[in-house]
Amino acid sequence: MPDRIVADQPSLDRHAAAALLDEVATDPWGAVTASIYDTARLVSLTPSLPGHTARLRFLIAGQRSDGLWGEADGYALVPTLSAVEAVLATLRRPPVAGVEAGQLRSTAQRGLAALRHWSGSRAPVPDTIAVELVVPALVAAINAHLDAAGSTVGSGVRLAVPAGMDPTAADRLAARVQHGGGPQTWWASLEALGAGAERLATVRPHDDGMIACSPAATAAWLGEDADRSTPAAAAAARYLDRLQAAGGGPVAGVWPITYFEQSWVLSTLAPVMPGISPAASVLDSLDAALGPDGAPAAPSLPPDCDDAAVVLTALHRHGRARPVDALLRYHTGAYFRCFPSERTPSVSTTAHALETLHEAMAAQPADRRRLDPVAVATAAWLVDVQSADGCWWDKWHASPYYATACCVDALLPRAADPARQAVRRAVTWTVATQHSDGSWGRWGGTVEETAYGVHVLASAGAGAGIDVTAAVMAGAAYLRQQPDSGPHRGLWHAKDLYAPLRVIRAARLAALGAADRFMMPSGAAPAGAVAAPLVPAPRAALS
Repeated sequence: MPDRIVADQPSLDRHAAAALLDEVATDPWGAVTASIYDTARLVSLTPSLPGHTARLRFLIAGQRSDGLWGEADGYALVPTLSAVEAVLATLRRPPVAGVEAGQLRSTAQRGLAALRHWSGSRAPVPDTIAVELVVPALVAAINAHLDAAGSTVGSGVRLAVPAGMDPTAADRLAARVQHGGGPQTWWASLEALGAGAERLATVRPHDDGMIACSPAATAAWLGEDADRSTPAAAAAARYLDRLQAAGGGPVAGVWPITYFEQSWVLSTLAPVMPGISPAASVLDSLDAALGPDGAPAAPSLPPDCDDAAVVLTALHRHGRARPVDALLRYHTGAYFRCFPSERTPSVSTTAHALETLHEAMAAQPADRRRLDPVAVATAAWLVDVQSADGCWWDKWHASPYYATACCVDALLPRAADPARQAVRRAVTWTVATQHSDGSWGRWGGTVEETAYGVHVLASAGAGAGIDVTAAVMAGAAYLRQQPDSGPHRGLWHAKDLYAPLRVIRAARLAALGAADRFMMPSGAAPAGAVAAPLVPAPRAALS
């Protein structure tokens, strides 16, 4: 192990951290990559919105050589269905200036040919947001286009939903929409209702125009032909126009991500930036987001356990400790639900909540007696669901490195042997899966996944009794070579995959700070850097 950090390879750029915090303070909407799925929904649902031609070109350019859109391992299904439906809808309308009809037909034909692989197949489909609703709805819409008189694409072709999916799932959603109230989880999937979503009386856009932070749901509610002069409709149109203008036509899949981005960045950087304080307005924003049921990812979303946990941790780490009782209502006795009603449990939500309990018990030792039994049960559940190879997987992220980092952070404070052994297995797996260039990644090395890998080893390697020095050094060197600005691969689950850009930048800075501390001689510490677990990320959308 070297006895010092090489001066011309600084891990923690405090100027970059300060600049990142400034961005978070001045832009409460957040920074997110463009979405094939939602961009295609705007092409189909609101073609008169400015940027329509740019959105079509984005879809055409994004098609893979095999006719699909999106990532491997089943992640291409939803964006491909959305893009194909949008192109078919466009072909049934008057020509679009600057986009050749022949190019659109070719794009649609290649996409349809690729989709036949999934038509009725038993291939696994990732558990992205509302997949059980949007897939049947898009299959039905595509078939309606193909059946239309005069269709020039896919004559005689019909698609079927993948085996095990209910083709009538949207009908159940239609029954739920008759109930009013505040923001509901199903609001984010409103586009699955088709024409039935337009100006639905039980759904109210936020004052800033968005519905559940979903461009697709907002476009479905707004519609193409209805009057846009009402205050709610005008706000929805302004929201979509602001969103498309930010991306030059293409749109993000979830936006804004206000409390998600703020809490993650603050919680992640807090241990490695003494003396660099966030703006009081950001802490005030997080404070105001908390309610009796937790906190949402952003305005217009319902509260959830995941965001509540990270908001609470961010406030704790910046001297604003708050009671954590809102989290306890999500505890099942074994794990933490993300929402009161959900199809599948979340490993990362449970890990986030456990880490927040540890923060609370450290800040208020008097609470240990009532909180520690919950923490013990939760840690046992996380150990039980660890994969045999030592990693964890989660429904909110495509990469096991994310879930594994979350669980290692949550289990590190536990002294019981099962937790220690689980962490050791995770460290062993992380070392074994590093790429030859020092990176980590499910589909090839990425900055985000490498940050998680470095963090796991720097924070837990020594305690696990495993020599991880070479792996940490190689991972940190890879991170130093990558530009702070990306591009960054989408790995987070919305209806397709996206990248929260400032969250990833914070993870990179924090991992390099952890690597610096790991490489320092015993008793020394790099200036301004203190290692501590990365706070796991909250939910940016709904399921």
